[in-house]
Amino acid sequence: MKPSRQARIASVLVAAVTLYAGAAQAADPHYDRAFMLAADARCGLFAPPVRAALASATMQARGAQLRGGATAVQAAETARRARDRAATVACAHPELKMVAGRVDQAFAGWSRTPRMEFPGLTAGWSVDRTAFAVTRWNLAQFSTVGASPVTVGRAWGRPGLSVTVSFVGKPRPVSARIVMRDGARFPHPWIGDRPTLAPEAQRRAAWAAGVTEAERGLLRPGAKAGEVWTFPEYAARLLAGLDPREAFAVEFVFRDGSVARAPFEVGDLAAAEAFLRMGML
Repeated sequence: MKPSRQARIASVLVAAVTLYAGAAQAADPHYDRAFMLAADARCGLFAPPVRAALASATMQARGAQLRGGATAVQAAETARRARDRAATVACAHPELKMVAGRVDQAFAGWSRTPRMEFPGLTAGWSVDRTAFAVTRWNLAQFSTVGASPVTVGRAWGRPGLSVTVSFVGKPRPVSARIVMRDGARFPHPWIGDRPTLAPEAQRRAAWAAGVTEAERGLLRPGAKAGEVWTFPEYAARLLAGLDPREAFAVEFVFRDGSVARAPFEVGDLAAAEAFLRMGML
């Protein structure tokens, strides 16, 4: 069976790091990618599309390390060791140039990949870099509140984060908010056996800036109508800064004060965003 593109990239990166750090370090994909990213920062090894692909892969490998049981401190230490080692490598070293050429070839193919999945512990992000002619999801994660489908992500032609919901029944919410851990006041991630929302005392909310009727391309299969709530850009930055093992939620507030909550997982949002920033195809 022909190896996957990610498997080929991984083998190239292992070879790259083995040249300078030994086989023990090269067994860590986060270290591998962080090493090449740091070497590129010093030496300008790659063109912007390849650099963006490598950055996305590095963040994805960090998420995998955390989901594998590492602490945030251990993940940061992995990246620090990779940067320190890369700082000792001469930019003109012929072996570095040879390996950079192999990495460039491997990631150039990834930079032309239109779609990719970024799985998490219980949910994941789907990215589609197609430049659609109509409004469609470029970045999305799916959930439900009761029997009603909810999607959060980025949509072609829409600024900031968008959330669509197709409520079953007549009552409609009057406002919506994204709820997450307040990373500024509570810097330690809230980690459980599965992604769990932080306690109420540690949360903050980003409120929607507006709501309109959802375009058909944003509706889930089988839904005939729905609303799309638009959130400011800072909401995406706050979410991407959280630990990938954490949860967040979209809460819909109704006129009588009741709240309907749709659960989501932070997952590899930062890596998915970096992949999307590589540009439309």
